[in-house]
Amino acid sequence: MWLASEVMFFAGLFAIYFSLRSMAPEIWAVQTEKLSIPFSTLNTTILVLSSVTCQMGVFAAERLQPRRTSWAPSKWGVVEWFWLTYAMGAFFVVGQVYEYAVLTSEWVMLNSDAYGSAFYLTTGFHGLHVTVGLIAFLLMIGRIQAIKVFTHRDAMSMVAVSYYWHFVDAVWIGLFLVIYVLK
Repeated sequence: MWLASEVMFFAGLFAIYFSLRSMAPEIWAVQTEKLSIPFSTLNTTILVLSSVTCQMGVFAAERLQPRRTSWAPSKWGVVEWFWLTYAMGAFFVVGQVYEYAVLTSEWVMLNSDAYGSAFYLTTGFHGLHVTVGLIAFLLMIGRIQAIKVFTHRDAMSMVAVSYYWHFVDAVWIGLFLVIYVLK
């Protein structure tokens, strides 16, 4: 139910973006030229690949394997896969902050025009959701470290976090297509 409410929240953000865009297409034409498509594609690729590493952690949880049994990635447990997912998600957030700095230096700001407002509102709320996901990964890793026996109940918590992470990734794919690809 909570994920459904998040879908509605982001649907509203998409509606705001498209409404403002339709009212000021000339601003969109000028401002979208300032976006670095190669950089945002790299950042997007890393976030999407983090869903793969997250799912590998889920597979380890389903095997009831909280930690690695070898250095080989095929023998990693939930902890190792979730740490890798965390690092990739953190890289994405740092990349978003870098992009904000570059755009701000080019006078694209939250209060500069409709484009700036729509861009920062949609990507900022998404970045906030990624940050919440990163905190959830830290909590799950801490939980695994604190327990003695990893059970199916613990595995279900890992699966729940993965649903959230996959949702955040899916939303970003939509945002990426709308903001960076759709001209």
